[in-house]
Amino acid sequence: MLLVMDVGNTITVIGLYEGPELRAHWRSITGNYRTSDELRVFLNMLLQGEGLKPAAVNGCCVSSVVPPLNAALTDLCANHFGAELVFVEPGVKTGLVIQVDNPKEVGADRIVNAVGALEEHKGPLIVIDFGTATTFDAISAQGEYRGGVIVPGIKTGADALFEKCAKLPSVEIIKPPRVIGKDTIEHIRSGLTYGYADMVDGLILRMATEMEDTPTVVATGGFAELVSGIATRIGHVDPYLTLKGLRAVFLKNRKGSG
Repeated sequence: MLLVMDVGNTITVIGLYEGPELRAHWRSITGNYRTSDELRVFLNMLLQGEGLKPAAVNGCCVSSVVPPLNAALTDLCANHFGAELVFVEPGVKTGLVIQVDNPKEVGADRIVNAVGALEEHKGPLIVIDFGTATTFDAISAQGEYRGGVIVPGIKTGADALFEKCAKLPSVEIIKPPRVIGKDTIEHIRSGLTYGYADMVDGLILRMATEMEDTPTVVATGGFAELVSGIATRIGHVDPYLTLKGLRAVFLKNRKGSG
């Protein structure tokens, strides 16, 4: 079985593949300084919940934007599971041509999302990931990564309002019944949902004008469903896009793949 992990700034998404089938998936809070022993205990518990032992895992693919965890993740996969490890980093085969000024600056999660999107859709593509930051990535019809946009994520924006504005409360981020709110909580929710969705639509439109053909827009991440229900230019929502991309990268790099 293949264990895939996308380690983000806030959330770590974990998937377990049995062949092409996603057998199980989990979301966990990212702990920046967990040891390999802590990770081992945690993952063993997840596997036990599926009736599996660590020996069932013979492959791992990891993308991480949290460098302090990388050594522990490498030790976990190589020494605890004894699994073939592919770490998404410069030099790993992805099938993408990275056409930016400094390819090493592009986050591993963004590369994996692009690979996952190309597994499901033909380019050109705009891939949006609603995470701690919301990222927009432009992929050409030829599978070239052309660059993108980074903006604060919805939750990041909400937290900033709460922390920086003394009289504004922390709110649950849900779609309010109307744009013009009737109280402070509705005002904030309207800005975080309708306002954010309009920003997303606007950036999609601006990006599309710089691309050679009309792109297909694919969204993933924690707030993808919420925003896609309000925005008008998101064509597809795929909650497992990153996991699919990790599996695809592993298959391109595993021993004997050529």
